[in-house]
Amino acid sequence: MSPDSLSLAVIATALAVGVAAAVVAWRVWRSRRDFGSEAERASYTILHAASQAGRSLRGGLDPDGAARAARHLRSMIGAPALALTDESRLLAWDGAGPAHAATAMALAAATLGHGRTRVASGDELDCAAAGCRERECPVRSAVVAPVRAGSRVIGTVIALSPAAGAGLVRATGELADWVATQAELAELDRSRTLLMEAEVRALRAQISPHFIYNSLNAIASYILTDPARARELVVEFADFTRYSFRRHGDFTTLAEELRSIDRYLLLERARFGERLQVSLRIAPEVLGTVIPFLSLQPLVENAVRHGLEAREGVGHIEITAEDTPNEAIVRIEDDGAGMDPERVREVLAGRAGGDHVGLRNVDARLRQVYGDDHGLVVETAPGEGTLIELRIPKSQPQHEVRPPLD
Repeated sequence: MSPDSLSLAVIATALAVGVAAAVVAWRVWRSRRDFGSEAERASYTILHAASQAGRSLRGGLDPDGAARAARHLRSMIGAPALALTDESRLLAWDGAGPAHAATAMALAAATLGHGRTRVASGDELDCAAAGCRERECPVRSAVVAPVRAGSRVIGTVIALSPAAGAGLVRATGELADWVATQAELAELDRSRTLLMEAEVRALRAQISPHFIYNSLNAIASYILTDPARARELVVEFADFTRYSFRRHGDFTTLAEELRSIDRYLLLERARFGERLQVSLRIAPEVLGTVIPFLSLQPLVENAVRHGLEAREGVGHIEITAEDTPNEAIVRIEDDGAGMDPERVREVLAGRAGGDHVGLRNVDARLRQVYGDDHGLVVETAPGEGTLIELRIPKSQPQHEVRPPLD
């Protein structure tokens, strides 16, 4: 290779290295610019850790959730080790000195008893006594802070470090308060689930006496005159009650709910005959939409009982389900007796008793599950019939439709 060629090769290599270095430097600069200042990056790190820990504690203070959350909680206060306990056991240990985990409940005992933050050191964290063989073990002192649920101490957060300064004491106390908030939210979720289950039981209780009595009477009327029809109605009645009184799952699909409504209306038509006319317009795209269990049937029953029974002649019920980009919009309309709008407001606000518990119940459950923007919309007036609209989000990854336990 000639000297000139060698020089060109050296120059080309230098240029390539320079371009590569420039690209790397630009990417680093760009990432730093996009990510913000050091303070912003630190804030993001803390918030991200809090988010991950909160997700892990969604089920409350239990071993699985605590084990997943401990690493994120430790990173939030920068301690070498961190432990979580409930009232009677160690839930999780993360970080250095795992041999000291056996002493966690002894460290937590006083705080569980008197409910005050304390600092432990010395003999309580002796490595030899704990069987810890780590060189330069950082577990020399501990800050034990109570996790409270109201006036009761339900657990502790223990931050372990070489020395417990005032900053670590304050940080551990704040972290324990944050864990308590997550535990309270988990308890609120459990209470909401129990409330929904109680409301479904109330709906079942409402269905059973009125509808079952009328259905059995209608079936009995066919036994002598049309035995085949009576057998068909018995099967439909059994399928309807099996669905309505199933023991598992808070959610179902729109298709399943409509199938149950079809059985209900078949039984009601056996009683009303040609007086009850029903039409359905259902967009196929919404049939798989997840909805709260027994959220449509009570509204259809309301249309029959309070709309059509109270009027003379033929009554019409129209059920429609419309597909929109984000929601399934379901409407149930009857041309029956209608209601005073002020009475409807009292029913939905829970200020009126009587036979409209189903209307109030469905509205309350929709608001609990999807928020106040998704409560029932009711348009009615005396003698003008009733239109009820539900707007159900189509995307609900957090709601699982599970098969019933028959």
